[in-house]
Amino acid sequence: MSNNIQIVSPVDGSIVAQRELAGEAVILSTIQAADTARAAWKQTSVQQRAALCHKAIDIMRDNTDELAEEITRLMGRPVAYSPGEIRGLEQRARYMIDIAGQELADIRINGSETDNKTGLNRLIRHEPLGTVLVLAPWNYPYLTAVNSIIPALMAGNSVILKHSKQTLLCAERFHQAFIEAGLPAGVFQYLHLDHQSTSKLIKNSSINFVSFTGSVSGGKSIELAAAGLFKGVALELGGKDPAYVMSDADLEHSVENLVDGAFFNSGQSCCAVERIYVHADIYDPFVEQFVETVKQYRLGNPLHADTTLGPMVNTRAAEFVREQINQAVASGAQACIDAEQFAANQAGTRYLAPQVLVDVNHEMAVMKQESFGPVVGIMKVSNDAEAIELMNDSEYGLTASIWTHDESSAAELGAQIQTGTVYMNRCDYLDPALAWVGVKNSGRGCSLSALGYQQLTRPKSYYLKNSE
Repeated sequence: MSNNIQIVSPVDGSIVAQRELAGEAVILSTIQAADTARAAWKQTSVQQRAALCHKAIDIMRDNTDELAEEITRLMGRPVAYSPGEIRGLEQRARYMIDIAGQELADIRINGSETDNKTGLNRLIRHEPLGTVLVLAPWNYPYLTAVNSIIPALMAGNSVILKHSKQTLLCAERFHQAFIEAGLPAGVFQYLHLDHQSTSKLIKNSSINFVSFTGSVSGGKSIELAAAGLFKGVALELGGKDPAYVMSDADLEHSVENLVDGAFFNSGQSCCAVERIYVHADIYDPFVEQFVETVKQYRLGNPLHADTTLGPMVNTRAAEFVREQINQAVASGAQACIDAEQFAANQAGTRYLAPQVLVDVNHEMAVMKQESFGPVVGIMKVSNDAEAIELMNDSEYGLTASIWTHDESSAAELGAQIQTGTVYMNRCDYLDPALAWVGVKNSGRGCSLSALGYQQLTRPKSYYLKNSE
């Protein structure tokens, strides 16, 4: 087995970079450095941690153009959109940094009259766990990683980042920014690893928490590796996120946003919209406008400024989606987009035209399996109950969106949907002030928001009684 990793660009199949996998000696020295650094980092004030993390984010922001073009070469998102990931990284990081002082402050128990008389002082302190291992994916290489990296550092943990082989340069970019910002050596490190070495690292007693974003099968492997070790594991896994367009929805607004929610990043997002249920009263005009909007995409080289839809990350992923589409059509679905209208679309390549399918049902894989590509199925429903039943007919539960003018109806229906996040008139978005969670096979654990700090610390209680 080769000890090297080659990053093959989905843009043109060229080799972007080549790196050597970390050997056992490098892995052990990295763990030791994290162990050594975390004691002093724990004693560093939250304010000092914040200043260093803000500075690192400043450095990354100031290099937005360079980082954005590199993202495009690494994973194929159109360069017109890649800067948005760095802006999103900054938004999430700043928010989590800024709330850390409040969320990590000691919880002091309100003293009773007896406490005051006896000099009793009771408090709960947020203790860092130790060393946090972050396993990050390729589809949003900075946004997904920062969800765990910044809160873990702000909570006083040391961090080791293992990035997807497709985007491992992003790990190096994070490290470079933290070093330039003055973060003490060993507090943030990265490793380029294969699956076997990653599993072994998870089992190491010096790793105290694992944060993973990726596939369901990957999540199961992480849990198996950590089984019986009494260490925390956070898993953000797959999605088959549904939308329900109610009869009173703003047609133009819902079409515009759901097209973007389904096809941005070529649909390669865990919270991409993959299933749309539309009330019969507006089904026909919705489908008509939706299809016409999708036809406006420009599929092509993502390094060109006018490209709005880039390639999928690799040919295997593109072929998986092509097969889903072919199976659905063979079972009676209607494909609304003529793929030949997109000149860059070529069978056997990463370049795949967007597709909208109607006359679909839940017997088809495209409505049940995660597609993770530029395809969406649209179904007609007669009422709310039917829509909710179909939305819940999934092994996943990450996000769901409801499109209506009636907030009370959205809240009422949202309470019935088995999902981690409910949107009204929005989709495919993470608000850092809200908890990012999944149910069913979409994972476990919580990142972002004030609650995101809870899984990265443990409570330590103090009962301090004056002997006098």
